[in-house]
Amino acid sequence: MSTTDKDVTTPSPTRRLVLGLVAAAGAWALLYAINERLWDALIFDLAGLDPQTRLGHAVHFFLYDTAKIMLLIIGLIFAISLARSAVPPERVRELIVGRHVAIGFGLAAVFGALTPFCSCSSVPLFIGFVAAGVPLGVTLTFLITSPLINQVGVVMLAGMVGWEIAALYVLTGMTMAVLAGVLLSRFDLERWIDPFVTEISVPTGVDGGKPTLADRIESAKSETVDIVRTVWPYVLVGIGIGAGIHGWVPEDFFQTTGIADSLWSVPVATVAGVPLYANVAGVVPLVEAVYAKGLGLGTAMSFMMSIVALSLPALILLKRVMKLPLLAIFTAVVTVGIMVIGFLFDLIV
Repeated sequence: MSTTDKDVTTPSPTRRLVLGLVAAAGAWALLYAINERLWDALIFDLAGLDPQTRLGHAVHFFLYDTAKIMLLIIGLIFAISLARSAVPPERVRELIVGRHVAIGFGLAAVFGALTPFCSCSSVPLFIGFVAAGVPLGVTLTFLITSPLINQVGVVMLAGMVGWEIAALYVLTGMTMAVLAGVLLSRFDLERWIDPFVTEISVPTGVDGGKPTLADRIESAKSETVDIVRTVWPYVLVGIGIGAGIHGWVPEDFFQTTGIADSLWSVPVATVAGVPLYANVAGVVPLVEAVYAKGLGLGTAMSFMMSIVALSLPALILLKRVMKLPLLAIFTAVVTVGIMVIGFLFDLIV
């Protein structure tokens, strides 16, 4: 066989790597797509648990959500690491905050609104942004907006209370996230980011020059393994708490608290939502139910925002990447913002 024939029939190393990445991405997408149906079959059909029981519901929630979150962590961290290695951190910073500070926070809020992640699923992107050198205040804006503004949830909310209220929710949610990010950026909070995040480095080639695709893939794999090894216990604990609450807390517990007409309804609703774990699409029906029972819209919205932006499982995950002072400050600022929005909705709606 001639050299020319070998060149035609044998893929180049770069092409083989690209084909491998495409195949891996396809396998990841397939696993993510069949994740829920797979656990349905294993838990309900094979194991025989009843989906209508609390145990069956909690077990399914735990296994399905754990698999989902781990898939997202692995896929997103690898993809971010691979992409980041092609763009210097300085360029990322310039893209977001290079022209005007408002652009960086605005882009973070818009990007967060366009990414349909729950609070736990947003954590991997938060890690990637911090490691890439994006200012902490900007990344916190994204971290708040991403679970808070969900496209499906906004459509469902519009069907419940109308597009005007849904649009106001989007506007106030994004505004609160930007203001919180701007406020937090005024303080020297970077020192309270766990060192394992900030020490993640962009790979270089074997000769110290521009890394090859093989270098970047190897670095992304190593980084993904390191981060998964670090955060997986927090994932299990966080999802376990969420599963227990999801399975055993009565669906009507908020309706029976007797706080609908209380001055403290918004603060109590905000605090009550923290232990729960769901995305906007999952909690909108509950908000609709309590709203229909006479709970003020602002109180119901505070409950929803607290669930999706301050869920206890997400805070447990964030504890691994944030030190306690930063986590406390972040939680306090977001809590106050949610309460302000709740009171605002109760006043104008």
